[in-house]
Amino acid sequence: MGSTAPDPDTLSGAISTTLKTVHSTKSTQIQKENFNKLSSYLEKITHILQELTNFEINDSGSLKNAVHVLTKHVSEANNLALECTNRNKIYLLLNSKKLVETLENVTKEIANALNLLPNFISFNGLSQDIIKLSNIMMEPKYHEPVREDEIKERIESGIRERNANRAYANNLLISIADVIGISTEQSVLRQEYEEFKNEMETVGPAEDVAEVLQVEQIVVLLGKADIIATLEERETKYFSKRNSLGRQPLEPLQSFYCPITGDVMEDPVETPSGHSFERYAIEKWLAEGNNGCPITKTPLKASGLRTNKTLRQSIEEWRDRNTMIFIGSMKSRILSNEEEEVIVSLGKLRDLCVERELHQEWLMMEDYLPVLVSLLSTKNFKIRSHVLVILRILATNKDDRKETIAKTDDSIKLIVCSLARKIKESMLALQLLMELSENEVARNIIGSSQGCILLLVTICGSDDRQAATNAKKLLDNLSFLPQNIVQMAKANYFEPLLHLLSSGSETVQREMAETLSEVDMTDHGKLTVCESGAVESLVAMLSHVDIEMKKAAILALEKLSGVPQNGLKMIKQGAVDLLFGILFRESLSMPIVVEKVVATIMNLALSLTSGEVDHQEIPFLESEEDVFKLFSLISLNGPNVQQSVLRTFLVVSQSPSGSNIRKTLRKISSVQVLVQLCEHENLAVRSNAVKLFCGLIKDGSENDDTFQEHVGPKCVETLLRIITTSDKVEEGVASMEIISNLPKNPKMTRWILDAGALELIVSILTNRFQKPEIMIESASGALCRFTVSSNPDLQKKVAETGIITTLVHLLDSGSSLTKRNVSVSLRQFSESSSSLTRPVEPKSSLFSCCLASPELGCTVHSGICAIDSSFCLLEANAVKPLAKVLDEADVGACDAALDALLTLIAGELLQKGSKVLEGGDVIAKMVKLLSSAVVRLQEKALVELERIFRLPEYKQKYKSSAQMPLVEITQRGSSNMKSIAAKILAHLNVLNEQSSFF
Repeated sequence: MGSTAPDPDTLSGAISTTLKTVHSTKSTQIQKENFNKLSSYLEKITHILQELTNFEINDSGSLKNAVHVLTKHVSEANNLALECTNRNKIYLLLNSKKLVETLENVTKEIANALNLLPNFISFNGLSQDIIKLSNIMMEPKYHEPVREDEIKERIESGIRERNANRAYANNLLISIADVIGISTEQSVLRQEYEEFKNEMETVGPAEDVAEVLQVEQIVVLLGKADIIATLEERETKYFSKRNSLGRQPLEPLQSFYCPITGDVMEDPVETPSGHSFERYAIEKWLAEGNNGCPITKTPLKASGLRTNKTLRQSIEEWRDRNTMIFIGSMKSRILSNEEEEVIVSLGKLRDLCVERELHQEWLMMEDYLPVLVSLLSTKNFKIRSHVLVILRILATNKDDRKETIAKTDDSIKLIVCSLARKIKESMLALQLLMELSENEVARNIIGSSQGCILLLVTICGSDDRQAATNAKKLLDNLSFLPQNIVQMAKANYFEPLLHLLSSGSETVQREMAETLSEVDMTDHGKLTVCESGAVESLVAMLSHVDIEMKKAAILALEKLSGVPQNGLKMIKQGAVDLLFGILFRESLSMPIVVEKVVATIMNLALSLTSGEVDHQEIPFLESEEDVFKLFSLISLNGPNVQQSVLRTFLVVSQSPSGSNIRKTLRKISSVQVLVQLCEHENLAVRSNAVKLFCGLIKDGSENDDTFQEHVGPKCVETLLRIITTSDKVEEGVASMEIISNLPKNPKMTRWILDAGALELIVSILTNRFQKPEIMIESASGALCRFTVSSNPDLQKKVAETGIITTLVHLLDSGSSLTKRNVSVSLRQFSESSSSLTRPVEPKSSLFSCCLASPELGCTVHSGICAIDSSFCLLEANAVKPLAKVLDEADVGACDAALDALLTLIAGELLQKGSKVLEGGDVIAKMVKLLSSAVVRLQEKALVELERIFRLPEYKQKYKSSAQMPLVEITQRGSSNMKSIAAKILAHLNVLNEQSSFF
């Protein structure tokens, strides 16, 4: 027969059947490893069948028959897999050995059918693959799972030993559930057992289950497990038995006692002579060298001992009967008022609970929970401790009991009370709450119990490491509910919140961000939150497409950014650009968002002024466009936004790059807006506007038309009103400094005078002891604009107020800044003294000298001087106070005082003025200034001393003290200073006038 293409329908059907079987084998829960191995074989067969469709076949008819045989056996494998999926799992587990044999047979049948295919294939490579796979499948090496073997051994042991223990049956059924992959919940176990029981009743004579095990025995053994019975069924059984027992415990039968120990036996064994002993006692007897029965003396070996199952079961039934009676009668003792009896009874109950799980169930059936819970309110520590231990035993590994305990009366509230007591009781309460928290209902009740979460957070910080660890675990258990996480956050425990903030769903992330924005936090709490990753998560949320996500992030960032370290971290994470993007592109229609974004930007700006900033300058508001856009919000929004914007600019304008910000603000006509805001009804807005205005005007050009254009009489009046009425000292000071720095042209000066500024300044300085020092400083600075020597009329107006005397007093009592400002005003006054001194009038009569004393002229100015008319420093007694300022550490004050004093030796006043300066110890202080570290002071003193030392009477007096400082200057000073110093040394005859220093 010639080569033809294989029948596509036959191969297609085979491929379909094989793929379906692959799916079935992968879906089985029993013998997963073995079925996975079969599945891998079938996948390779599927690949071979798919390859066959591409080749010419030598004998299409025979190939068709071979493929049919293969398909038939693959179908058998599919049926086996489906049976293992659909039949009762306990049945399949017990028949695991038979199942392995069936798997092996089916696999070999498939291998034999597969081995027929190479006879019809001309392509040698594919034939080799088929033969190789067939050989492997002939020895499939399936194994009966070890755990299933162990289960069957335990079943066989239970039947062989006639073990009627319910705990044995319970543990066995739980192990079976684990192996077959089902839940251990009562309803699931009961259903699986009932299905197994029904299936065993229908097993035919040909289906011998597990060879040596009898069906009825297996059903009976597993039926002893009370975990498959409902609570109602167990209660009915318990009370039926207990009610039949009476109320008095039975004494043990004589046969229950061990002849050796004299105690009731736990594990009785029987000798060949029919006597029973406690196992450990008779084994010890024989080990000590005795070789006969203690009673009959007949020879006895350890190998001759046999478990007395009947006696052991009788003893267990006797014990159970008495325990039931004991538990039933114990409640009245526990409710007595005798504390010692209560403690003893609770100890016995605890021991019973530890002894057997069945006893715990009896306690529950006897409704002990309300009684135990009520004892948690007693004042006796031992009673409470016993109860906490018993409750934890009852709750352990029992989900339904956890819920029942949590719902009993005020149990959780009382347990939480114990949580707050001494460490030993607190640990017991903590352990109980941890156990209860494994139940969802109990968790809800625990989390909502007043003070519980706060106490747990407190314990987390305990020195007791185990208590702290347990508290943290309990908090983690409680963190499944958002309201609990909120409570934790309120107690400054943020770990669960931060976890969900970074890894939760979008909805959860938003909720966590909203929580952060709502809870009250200390600065330490805010810092901890941001150090733990909140900033990264919140900044990432700013890029989300959902505006509600952004809004939640903004609210949280605004809350956290109040701590400088957090603000800096936000800036470094790129928050500024994102916030500006939201502010100018997305949020203008949402006032609350605008308000919070601007408040956050303000906080970020404030963080730049903190001591936390490193030396590297952090960029902020660098572009003019951003400055303009942000400042423009003042005109578009309410006072909250206005205040935040103003504070932001107030901060950044005082930063290292502040001069650029101030320049930009003046450029965009911000002054016009600030002038208007100085009259704002919102005091916070007004205050910040005044402060920013003050910052802008300080370094504004004297000829800057910006201020002249927008500042008029009304603005000046407003500023003065603020000074007199504001409760905020800084606002008043800023207003005063604006007055001080307004353009010093006649028009502006007239407005300021007309508004009463001079009177106000004089009043402040005169009543200086009633004003804050910073106000005195600013007022003394503002006065300087009215004392300029270029306006003698204005100087006279000022002097007529009597302020000069006050200024001299301020040289003694004022701050360094005040002294500097006062010195400036006194210098400006003194500059006019020479031109204002009144000449001494000659006497007109020969006898006038006999009638009145001659009028003496000023020592310096030669004419008649007065404080109010010529502003003379001597008349004002200002020389010594000014000289004293020369000793100030503040360079500005020292410099200004020197300038004022030097007006006394200006020009032709040198000789007379020097005498006054010497009398005030000024020349000696100027010599000291030659050694000053401040070049400006050093040079100024040097220049003036060069003039003074031209006068013979001074160069000899100060030669010794001035020589070394002057020599030092000739060696280290600037070229100009070296030359001047050399001239002075020449005056002092230390250097020749032809010295190279000149």
